[in-house]
Amino acid sequence: MAQAAPPLIFAPSRRLATRRRGHRLQQAADAPRYLIADMVEDMAERLAFLRVEPRRSLVIGDWTGGLAQTLSHFGEVTAAEPVEGFDEERPFPFEAFDFIASLGTLDTVNDLPGALIHIRKALAPGGLMIASFIGAGSLPHLRAAMMAAESDRPGPRVHPQVDVRAGGQLLQRAGFADPVIDSRGLDVSFRSLDGLVGDLRAMGLTNVLARPGPPLGKAALDRARAAFAAAGSNGRTLERFEILTLSGWGK
Repeated sequence: MAQAAPPLIFAPSRRLATRRRGHRLQQAADAPRYLIADMVEDMAERLAFLRVEPRRSLVIGDWTGGLAQTLSHFGEVTAAEPVEGFDEERPFPFEAFDFIASLGTLDTVNDLPGALIHIRKALAPGGLMIASFIGAGSLPHLRAAMMAAESDRPGPRVHPQVDVRAGGQLLQRAGFADPVIDSRGLDVSFRSLDGLVGDLRAMGLTNVLARPGPPLGKAALDRARAAFAAAGSNGRTLERFEILTLSGWGK
């Protein structure tokens, strides 16, 4: 019996366009990079703690190049990016990596279990995978602002997100050995809702849902701005990003 296709939650064309815009906006000297920078630093620290010095590494989604630079001290590094045609939902065109890193991309694939299986199959025996992306609990004030803007019939504005428990189940389903799942918070202060949305655009994190709903009208947008501002104090609102990290070993 043929396996049923995964539900279409995210639109691949919108995902690609959003990442392309993010790449373009990242060319500015003052572009926001705090999320990807945090993921890169955390992965480097985990590798140092585990004393892993991979001879062959694959880095997916790090448009800063920071992790690849660190890994280049140990051996050969291959960089892959969805904007350049790399598709996590298809079998990888390469294999036998000692380490695979995925940064900020797996939260918007429609077949996350399949993508994790592709990663595992691309690992050499005993190789390590670490994947980080925005997880459940992120952007609580943005979510609340969207609900306040459309209290009668709220449209789909923010992505569904994976939590720690689901992350563990996904790693087990994908066949990783010794899976480890954790989440950490990163708090960022914003002067306005528009400032938050501007950062999300520049980091390729805006809405890529297959059915995103109609744009907010002026009145609804004003309500969202007011709700976001009311959640803060002294003219600033502290928003939280939860970074979920999954790690496991190839068998």
